[in-house]
Amino acid sequence: MMEKKKILEEGLLELYLTGELSEELTTAVEEALEQDKSLKEHFDALEADFERMGMEQAITPPDAVKIRLKNTIGKTPTTRNWVPLSIAAGFALIFGLSTFWLYVQWQNAESNLNTLQLQTSRLQQQVDELESEFRLTSNRLENINNPNVIPLVLYGNQKAPNGKAVAYINHKSQLVFVNPKGLPQLPDDKTYQMWSDVNGEMINMGLVPTDKELVSLKYIENAESLNLTIEPASGSEHPNVEQLVSFVTL
Repeated sequence: MMEKKKILEEGLLELYLTGELSEELTTAVEEALEQDKSLKEHFDALEADFERMGMEQAITPPDAVKIRLKNTIGKTPTTRNWVPLSIAAGFALIFGLSTFWLYVQWQNAESNLNTLQLQTSRLQQQVDELESEFRLTSNRLENINNPNVIPLVLYGNQKAPNGKAVAYINHKSQLVFVNPKGLPQLPDDKTYQMWSDVNGEMINMGLVPTDKELVSLKYIENAESLNLTIEPASGSEHPNVEQLVSFVTL
């Protein structure tokens, strides 16, 4: 038996209604209609739509035409008069069915076009995001590979065994980046935070999340050391020295 999906996708029901199918396809569609209840219901609804369209497109003839037709019928045998009328009705039905089938195909094409446009838009958005991320990464790599950059390694203490972060400082351009990938993961309610020691005062440089390759921090002039602590997820105004993980002098 021919699959329901094939019949619907190829518009075979519409062609069956208009009598445009080959004998083989006509037999296959009729067998499918007999065995598939849902397909038969779809066909009945389609046939009803065709009939409704035919009625909506019907044109009421003028009275003079009606009178002339009655006179002609009265003069000519009935069996002959109905032949051209039947042919005309058949052509009208075929025209209506063909119009409806073309309308259905146009609707499907428009839907497919909208889907394709949406997919294209999403793909373009992904490409733009990748390009933006690539430019950002390239700029950061250029910054840390600059000859004026000083790399500093912060090794973890007992609070972060085997932990390590690398800070890149460029005093000339006043930029600071940190690679935190060597630090242990923290609970969701905790984060790392970097501080600069300036004349005994700890100044906040920013949070150091571990889910990024490079983190940009605030440059602090006259800093004597960098200090990494564990703080609440939202950060702290003052460092918790008891949660000091690592430090390095400049």
